[in-house]
Amino acid sequence: MPLTGKRILIGLSGGIAAYKSAELVRRLKERGAEVRVVMTESAKSFITPLTLQAVSGEPVSDALLDPAAEAGMGHIELAKWADLVLIAPASANTLARLSAGLADDLLTTLCLATPAPVAVAPAMNQQMYRHPATQDNLATLARRQTLVWGPAQGAQACGDIGPGRMLEPMELVTLIERHFTPKTQLLSGIRLMLTAGPTREALDPVRFISNHSSGKMGFALAQAAVELGAEVTLVSGPVSLATPAGVRRLDVESAAQMHSVVMEHIDAQQIFIACAAVADYAPKTVASHKIKKTTADTMVIELTRNPDIVANVAALPNKPFTVGFAAETRDVEKYARDKLGRKGLDMIAANNVAKEGQGFNADTNALTVFWPTGQTDLPLAGKNELAGHLLTLIAEKYHDTH
Repeated sequence: MPLTGKRILIGLSGGIAAYKSAELVRRLKERGAEVRVVMTESAKSFITPLTLQAVSGEPVSDALLDPAAEAGMGHIELAKWADLVLIAPASANTLARLSAGLADDLLTTLCLATPAPVAVAPAMNQQMYRHPATQDNLATLARRQTLVWGPAQGAQACGDIGPGRMLEPMELVTLIERHFTPKTQLLSGIRLMLTAGPTREALDPVRFISNHSSGKMGFALAQAAVELGAEVTLVSGPVSLATPAGVRRLDVESAAQMHSVVMEHIDAQQIFIACAAVADYAPKTVASHKIKKTTADTMVIELTRNPDIVANVAALPNKPFTVGFAAETRDVEKYARDKLGRKGLDMIAANNVAKEGQGFNADTNALTVFWPTGQTDLPLAGKNELAGHLLTLIAEKYHDTH
Protein backbone atom coordinates (compact mmCIF):
# COMPACT_ATOMS: atom_id res chain seq x y z
CA MET A 1 0.00 0.00 0.00
CA PRO A 2 1.42 3.37 -1.07
CA LEU A 3 1.13 5.10 2.32
CA THR A 4 2.17 2.25 4.60
CA GLY A 5 3.89 3.59 7.69
CA LYS A 6 3.35 7.25 6.82
CA ARG A 7 2.22 9.36 9.77
CA ILE A 8 -0.38 11.89 8.66
CA LEU A 9 -1.94 14.43 10.98
CA ILE A 10 -5.29 15.76 9.77
CA GLY A 11 -6.34 19.12 11.21
CA LEU A 12 -9.97 20.25 11.02
CA SER A 13 -11.03 23.86 11.28
CA GLY A 14 -14.62 25.10 11.30
CA GLY A 15 -16.57 24.68 8.07
CA ILE A 16 -19.33 22.60 6.52
CA ALA A 17 -16.70 20.70 4.51
CA ALA A 18 -15.59 19.05 7.76
CA TYR A 19 -18.00 16.22 6.97
CA LYS A 20 -15.64 15.17 4.14
CA SER A 21 -12.76 14.71 6.57
CA ALA A 22 -14.12 11.45 7.99
CA GLU A 23 -14.00 9.95 4.49
CA LEU A 24 -10.49 11.36 3.99
CA VAL A 25 -9.26 9.71 7.19
CA ARG A 26 -10.88 6.39 6.23
CA ARG A 27 -9.28 6.41 2.77
CA LEU A 28 -5.86 7.19 4.22
CA LYS A 29 -6.19 4.33 6.70
CA GLU A 30 -7.13 1.98 3.83
CA ARG A 31 -3.82 2.85 2.19
CA GLY A 32 -1.77 1.97 5.24
CA ALA A 33 -1.27 5.42 6.76
CA GLU A 34 -1.23 6.10 10.48
CA VAL A 35 -3.66 8.97 11.01
CA ARG A 36 -4.16 11.28 13.98
CA VAL A 37 -6.77 14.04 14.09
CA VAL A 38 -6.67 17.49 15.65
CA MET A 39 -9.82 19.63 15.81
CA THR A 40 -10.43 23.27 16.57
CA GLU A 41 -13.37 24.24 18.76
CA SER A 42 -15.21 25.52 15.65
CA ALA A 43 -14.73 22.20 13.85
CA LYS A 44 -16.63 20.39 16.61
CA SER A 45 -19.72 22.38 15.65
CA PHE A 46 -19.80 20.54 12.30
CA ILE A 47 -18.61 16.99 13.11
CA THR A 48 -18.09 15.22 16.42
CA PRO A 49 -14.72 14.08 17.76
CA LEU A 50 -16.26 10.63 18.29
CA THR A 51 -16.81 10.25 14.53
CA LEU A 52 -13.17 11.05 13.77
CA GLN A 53 -12.00 8.78 16.58
CA ALA A 54 -14.05 5.92 15.15
CA VAL A 55 -12.59 6.18 11.65
CA SER A 56 -9.01 6.90 12.75
CA GLY A 57 -8.83 4.43 15.62
CA GLU A 58 -7.01 7.07 17.68
CA PRO A 59 -8.09 9.64 20.27
CA VAL A 60 -8.88 13.06 18.79
CA SER A 61 -6.79 15.94 20.16
CA ASP A 62 -8.16 19.42 20.77
CA ALA A 63 -6.35 20.79 23.87
CA LEU A 64 -3.16 22.82 23.65
CA LEU A 65 -1.97 21.65 27.06
CA ASP A 66 -2.81 17.98 27.55
CA PRO A 67 -2.37 16.50 31.05
CA ALA A 68 -2.40 13.01 29.51
CA ALA A 69 0.52 13.77 27.21
CA GLU A 70 4.14 13.32 28.10
CA ALA A 71 5.28 16.46 29.99
CA GLY A 72 1.82 17.90 29.34
CA MET A 73 2.84 19.15 25.90
CA GLY A 74 0.77 17.22 23.38
CA HIS A 75 1.43 19.75 20.64
CA ILE A 76 5.15 18.99 20.68
CA GLU A 77 4.57 15.23 20.65
CA LEU A 78 2.17 15.48 17.70
CA ALA A 79 4.44 17.94 15.88
CA LYS A 80 7.35 15.50 16.09
CA TRP A 81 5.17 12.48 15.25
CA ALA A 82 3.83 13.69 11.91
CA ASP A 83 5.37 13.09 8.48
CA LEU A 84 2.76 15.45 6.99
CA VAL A 85 0.23 17.85 8.47
CA LEU A 86 -2.87 18.47 6.34
CA ILE A 87 -5.50 20.99 7.44
CA ALA A 88 -8.73 19.96 5.70
CA PRO A 89 -10.89 21.98 5.77
CA ALA A 90 -8.75 25.09 6.17
CA SER A 91 -11.09 28.01 6.84
CA ALA A 92 -10.35 31.63 6.00
CA ASN A 93 -9.84 32.29 9.70
CA THR A 94 -7.34 29.45 10.08
CA LEU A 95 -5.41 30.57 6.99
CA ALA A 96 -5.20 34.07 8.45
CA ARG A 97 -3.93 32.77 11.78
CA LEU A 98 -1.34 30.54 10.10
CA SER A 99 -0.19 33.44 7.91
CA ALA A 100 0.22 35.63 11.01
CA GLY A 101 2.16 32.90 12.82
CA LEU A 102 -0.32 32.73 15.70
CA ALA A 103 -0.14 29.86 18.18
CA ASP A 104 -3.34 30.28 20.16
CA ASP A 105 -4.74 26.74 19.91
CA LEU A 106 -3.44 23.23 19.40
CA LEU A 107 -3.67 23.22 15.61
CA THR A 108 -1.83 26.50 14.94
CA THR A 109 0.77 25.75 17.61
CA LEU A 110 1.74 22.37 16.24
CA CYS A 111 2.00 23.89 12.72
CA LEU A 112 4.73 26.16 14.10
CA ALA A 113 6.35 23.34 16.06
CA THR A 114 6.45 20.63 13.40
CA PRO A 115 9.43 19.98 11.11
CA ALA A 116 7.05 18.14 8.74
CA PRO A 117 5.56 19.73 5.61
CA VAL A 118 2.24 21.48 6.20
CA ALA A 119 -0.54 21.40 3.60
CA VAL A 120 -3.82 23.31 3.58
CA ALA A 121 -7.05 22.49 1.72
CA PRO A 122 -8.96 25.80 1.66
CA ALA A 123 -12.73 25.66 2.14
CA MET A 124 -14.91 28.76 2.38
CA ASN A 125 -17.48 30.95 0.67
CA GLN A 126 -16.40 32.12 -2.77
CA GLN A 127 -16.39 35.79 -1.77
CA MET A 128 -14.29 35.06 1.31
CA TYR A 129 -11.84 33.15 -0.88
CA ARG A 130 -11.63 35.99 -3.40
CA HIS A 131 -11.09 38.67 -0.74
CA PRO A 132 -7.64 40.29 -1.07
CA ALA A 133 -6.85 39.46 2.57
CA THR A 134 -7.38 35.73 1.95
CA GLN A 135 -5.38 35.87 -1.27
CA ASP A 136 -2.52 37.65 0.53
CA ASN A 137 -2.59 35.04 3.28
CA LEU A 138 -2.43 32.20 0.75
CA ALA A 139 0.44 33.90 -1.07
CA THR A 140 2.33 34.31 2.22
CA LEU A 141 1.84 30.65 3.09
CA ALA A 142 2.97 29.58 -0.39
CA ARG A 143 6.16 31.65 -0.04
CA ARG A 144 6.86 29.79 3.20
CA GLN A 145 6.56 26.48 1.32
CA THR A 146 3.17 25.59 2.77
CA LEU A 147 1.46 23.23 0.32
CA VAL A 148 -1.79 24.76 -0.96
CA TRP A 149 -4.15 22.07 -2.28
CA GLY A 150 -7.21 23.54 -3.95
CA PRO A 151 -9.78 24.86 -3.69
CA ALA A 152 -12.13 23.53 -6.33
CA GLN A 153 -14.97 25.48 -7.93
CA GLY A 154 -18.67 24.74 -7.90
CA ALA A 155 -21.90 24.98 -5.92
CA GLN A 156 -21.47 25.87 -2.25
CA ALA A 157 -23.60 25.17 0.82
CA CYS A 158 -24.65 28.83 0.99
CA GLY A 159 -26.03 28.66 -2.55
CA ASP A 160 -23.18 30.57 -4.20
CA ILE A 161 -21.19 29.18 -7.12
CA GLY A 162 -17.46 29.79 -7.43
CA PRO A 163 -14.05 28.90 -6.00
CA GLY A 164 -13.83 27.79 -2.39
CA ARG A 165 -14.98 24.15 -2.29
CA MET A 166 -12.61 21.81 -0.49
CA LEU A 167 -11.11 19.17 -2.77
CA GLU A 168 -12.83 15.80 -2.58
CA PRO A 169 -11.26 13.21 -0.24
CA MET A 170 -9.85 11.07 -3.06
CA GLU A 171 -8.33 14.13 -4.73
CA LEU A 172 -6.53 14.90 -1.48
CA VAL A 173 -5.45 11.26 -1.12
CA THR A 174 -3.92 11.43 -4.61
CA LEU A 175 -2.01 14.60 -3.72
CA ILE A 176 -0.74 12.98 -0.51
CA GLU A 177 0.42 9.92 -2.44
CA ARG A 178 2.22 12.12 -4.96
CA HIS A 179 3.84 14.01 -2.09
CA PHE A 180 5.37 10.81 -0.73
CA THR A 181 6.28 9.25 -4.10
CA PRO A 182 10.07 9.15 -4.70
CA LYS A 183 10.77 11.40 -7.67
CA THR A 184 14.53 11.67 -7.98
CA GLN A 185 14.83 9.14 -10.81
CA LEU A 186 11.90 10.16 -13.02
CA LEU A 187 14.05 12.34 -15.30
CA SER A 188 17.48 10.98 -14.44
CA GLY A 189 19.89 11.74 -17.28
CA ILE A 190 17.22 13.46 -19.41
CA ARG A 191 18.30 16.70 -21.10
CA LEU A 192 15.56 19.28 -20.65
CA MET A 193 15.35 22.85 -21.92
CA LEU A 194 12.75 25.38 -20.88
CA THR A 195 12.04 29.04 -21.46
CA ALA A 196 10.85 31.41 -18.75
CA GLY A 197 9.94 35.03 -18.07
CA PRO A 198 8.91 37.80 -20.46
CA THR A 199 10.64 39.15 -23.53
CA ARG A 200 11.34 42.82 -24.16
CA GLU A 201 10.88 44.24 -27.64
CA ALA A 202 12.81 47.51 -27.97
CA LEU A 203 11.22 50.69 -29.29
CA ASP A 204 14.33 52.80 -28.74
CA PRO A 205 17.37 52.64 -26.39
CA VAL A 206 15.20 53.29 -23.29
CA ARG A 207 11.71 51.96 -24.06
CA PHE A 208 10.34 48.52 -24.81
CA ILE A 209 7.15 46.47 -25.16
CA SER A 210 6.78 43.66 -22.64
CA ASN A 211 4.28 41.91 -20.33
CA HIS A 212 3.70 41.12 -16.66
CA SER A 213 5.39 37.70 -16.54
CA SER A 214 7.58 37.31 -13.44
CA GLY A 215 9.25 34.07 -14.50
CA LYS A 216 8.27 32.39 -11.23
CA MET A 217 6.51 29.44 -12.84
CA GLY A 218 9.36 28.76 -15.27
CA PHE A 219 12.02 28.98 -12.57
CA ALA A 220 9.95 26.67 -10.33
CA LEU A 221 9.80 24.19 -13.21
CA ALA A 222 13.57 24.40 -13.65
CA GLN A 223 14.08 23.66 -9.96
CA ALA A 224 11.61 20.76 -10.06
CA ALA A 225 13.30 19.30 -13.15
CA VAL A 226 16.68 19.30 -11.42
CA GLU A 227 15.14 17.61 -8.39
CA LEU A 228 13.80 14.89 -10.72
CA GLY A 229 17.31 14.28 -12.05
CA ALA A 230 17.21 16.20 -15.37
CA GLU A 231 20.08 18.12 -16.94
CA VAL A 232 18.40 21.52 -17.24
CA THR A 233 19.06 24.45 -19.57
CA LEU A 234 16.98 27.52 -18.72
CA VAL A 235 16.59 30.23 -21.37
CA SER A 236 15.34 33.24 -19.44
CA GLY A 237 14.00 36.63 -20.36
CA PRO A 238 14.75 39.58 -18.03
CA VAL A 239 13.62 38.64 -14.49
CA SER A 240 14.83 39.30 -10.94
CA LEU A 241 15.10 35.69 -9.83
CA ALA A 242 18.04 33.63 -8.60
CA THR A 243 19.14 30.75 -10.79
CA PRO A 244 18.12 27.40 -9.22
CA ALA A 245 21.08 25.29 -8.12
CA GLY A 246 22.26 22.90 -10.82
CA VAL A 247 20.59 24.79 -13.67
CA ARG A 248 22.46 26.14 -16.71
CA ARG A 249 20.99 29.58 -17.42
CA LEU A 250 21.15 31.51 -20.69
CA ASP A 251 19.83 35.10 -20.52
CA VAL A 252 18.12 36.86 -23.42
CA GLU A 253 16.08 40.02 -23.94
CA SER A 254 13.94 39.78 -27.07
CA ALA A 255 11.85 37.06 -28.65
CA ALA A 256 14.27 36.89 -31.59
CA GLN A 257 17.18 36.35 -29.20
CA MET A 258 15.24 33.67 -27.31
CA HIS A 259 14.40 31.92 -30.57
CA SER A 260 18.04 32.01 -31.69
CA VAL A 261 19.37 30.59 -28.42
CA VAL A 262 16.72 27.86 -28.26
CA MET A 263 17.31 26.71 -31.84
CA GLU A 264 21.08 26.76 -31.30
CA HIS A 265 20.85 24.25 -28.43
CA ILE A 266 17.63 22.32 -29.12
CA ASP A 267 19.18 19.37 -30.99
CA ALA A 268 20.73 18.11 -27.75
CA GLN A 269 17.44 18.22 -25.81
CA GLN A 270 14.96 15.42 -25.13
CA ILE A 271 12.23 17.56 -23.52
CA PHE A 272 11.36 21.18 -24.29
CA ILE A 273 8.97 23.26 -22.15
CA ALA A 274 7.94 26.66 -23.52
CA CYS A 275 6.92 28.50 -20.33
CA ALA A 276 8.07 32.00 -21.32
CA ALA A 277 5.54 34.73 -22.10
CA VAL A 278 6.98 35.58 -25.51
CA ALA A 279 5.81 38.73 -27.27
CA ASP A 280 3.90 37.85 -30.44
CA TYR A 281 4.99 41.06 -32.16
CA ALA A 282 7.95 43.46 -32.09
CA PRO A 283 8.44 46.98 -33.49
CA LYS A 284 9.39 46.81 -37.16
CA THR A 285 12.10 49.43 -36.63
CA VAL A 286 14.03 50.37 -33.48
CA ALA A 287 14.99 54.01 -33.13
CA SER A 288 18.72 54.57 -32.59
CA HIS A 289 17.99 57.44 -30.19
CA LYS A 290 15.24 58.10 -27.65
CA ILE A 291 11.96 58.92 -29.35
CA LYS A 292 10.98 62.46 -28.38
CA LYS A 293 7.46 63.54 -27.56
CA THR A 294 5.86 65.67 -30.26
CA THR A 295 2.76 67.88 -30.39
CA ALA A 296 0.77 65.07 -32.02
CA ASP A 297 -1.90 63.38 -29.88
CA THR A 298 -1.25 59.93 -31.33
CA MET A 299 1.69 57.81 -32.37
CA VAL A 300 1.62 54.87 -34.75
CA ILE A 301 4.07 52.02 -34.22
CA GLU A 302 4.27 49.34 -36.91
CA LEU A 303 4.77 45.85 -35.51
CA THR A 304 6.04 42.70 -37.15
CA ARG A 305 5.39 39.11 -36.08
CA ASN A 306 8.01 37.40 -33.92
CA PRO A 307 9.12 33.82 -34.62
CA ASP A 308 6.93 31.17 -32.96
CA ILE A 309 9.47 29.35 -30.80
CA VAL A 310 7.40 26.40 -29.60
CA ALA A 311 5.89 25.77 -33.07
CA ASN A 312 9.34 25.81 -34.66
CA VAL A 313 10.65 23.34 -32.09
CA ALA A 314 7.64 21.04 -32.56
CA ALA A 315 8.18 21.09 -36.35
CA LEU A 316 11.76 19.78 -36.16
CA PRO A 317 12.35 16.38 -37.83
CA ASN A 318 13.66 14.88 -34.58
CA LYS A 319 11.76 17.10 -32.19
CA PRO A 320 11.98 16.73 -28.43
CA PHE A 321 8.90 15.99 -26.35
CA THR A 322 7.37 19.47 -26.59
CA VAL A 323 5.22 21.12 -23.94
CA GLY A 324 3.54 24.48 -24.41
CA PHE A 325 1.74 26.88 -22.10
CA ALA A 326 -1.50 28.76 -22.73
CA ALA A 327 -2.24 31.76 -20.51
CA GLU A 328 -5.82 32.71 -21.32
CA THR A 329 -8.52 34.99 -19.91
CA ARG A 330 -11.54 33.09 -21.32
CA ASP A 331 -12.46 29.86 -23.15
CA VAL A 332 -9.33 28.22 -21.74
CA GLU A 333 -9.99 24.68 -22.97
CA LYS A 334 -11.01 25.81 -26.46
CA TYR A 335 -7.86 27.88 -27.04
CA ALA A 336 -5.55 25.37 -25.37
CA ARG A 337 -6.77 22.42 -27.43
CA ASP A 338 -6.54 24.50 -30.61
CA LYS A 339 -2.93 25.42 -29.80
CA LEU A 340 -2.09 21.81 -28.93
CA GLY A 341 -3.20 20.54 -32.33
CA ARG A 342 -2.28 23.51 -34.50
CA LYS A 343 1.31 23.67 -33.25
CA GLY A 344 1.88 19.92 -33.05
CA LEU A 345 2.59 19.85 -29.31
CA ASP A 346 2.77 16.73 -27.15
CA MET A 347 1.22 18.50 -24.16
CA ILE A 348 -0.04 21.91 -23.14
CA ALA A 349 -0.56 23.41 -19.67
CA ALA A 350 -3.32 26.03 -19.61
CA ASN A 351 -4.39 28.50 -16.97
CA ASN A 352 -6.85 31.35 -16.65
CA VAL A 353 -4.74 34.37 -15.73
CA ALA A 354 -7.89 36.41 -15.14
CA LYS A 355 -8.59 34.43 -11.96
CA GLU A 356 -7.27 35.69 -8.66
CA GLY A 357 -4.24 33.85 -7.34
CA GLN A 358 -3.14 32.32 -10.63
CA GLY A 359 -2.16 35.20 -12.90
CA PHE A 360 1.15 36.89 -13.58
CA ASN A 361 3.29 37.69 -10.52
CA ALA A 362 1.17 35.48 -8.22
CA ASP A 363 2.89 32.94 -5.96
CA THR A 364 0.18 30.37 -6.63
CA ASN A 365 -1.20 28.88 -9.82
CA ALA A 366 -3.63 26.25 -11.14
CA LEU A 367 -3.35 24.39 -14.43
CA THR A 368 -5.39 22.18 -16.70
CA VAL A 369 -3.06 19.96 -18.69
CA PHE A 370 -4.09 18.58 -22.08
CA TRP A 371 -2.48 15.98 -24.33
CA PRO A 372 -3.91 14.34 -27.49
CA THR A 373 -5.65 11.51 -25.62
CA GLY A 374 -6.55 13.07 -22.29
CA GLN A 375 -6.43 15.85 -19.74
CA THR A 376 -6.08 16.43 -15.99
CA ASP A 377 -6.51 19.29 -13.54
CA LEU A 378 -3.70 20.43 -11.24
CA PRO A 379 -5.52 22.48 -8.55
CA LEU A 380 -4.39 25.78 -7.08
CA ALA A 381 -1.09 25.43 -5.22
CA GLY A 382 2.16 27.23 -4.64
CA LYS A 383 4.14 27.41 -7.86
CA ASN A 384 6.99 25.26 -6.50
CA GLU A 385 4.59 22.51 -5.52
CA LEU A 386 2.61 22.82 -8.75
CA ALA A 387 5.82 22.61 -10.77
CA GLY A 388 6.61 19.28 -9.11
CA HIS A 389 3.20 17.86 -10.03
CA LEU A 390 3.48 19.10 -13.63
CA LEU A 391 7.03 17.75 -14.10
CA THR A 392 5.94 14.37 -12.70
CA LEU A 393 3.13 14.28 -15.27
CA ILE A 394 5.47 15.35 -18.10
CA ALA A 395 7.94 12.63 -17.08
CA GLU A 396 5.22 9.98 -17.12
CA LYS A 397 3.98 11.00 -20.58
CA TYR A 398 7.53 11.30 -21.93
CA HIS A 399 8.36 7.76 -20.82
CA ASP A 400 5.07 6.48 -22.28
CA THR A 401 6.20 7.64 -25.74
CA HIS A 402 9.91 6.87 -25.61
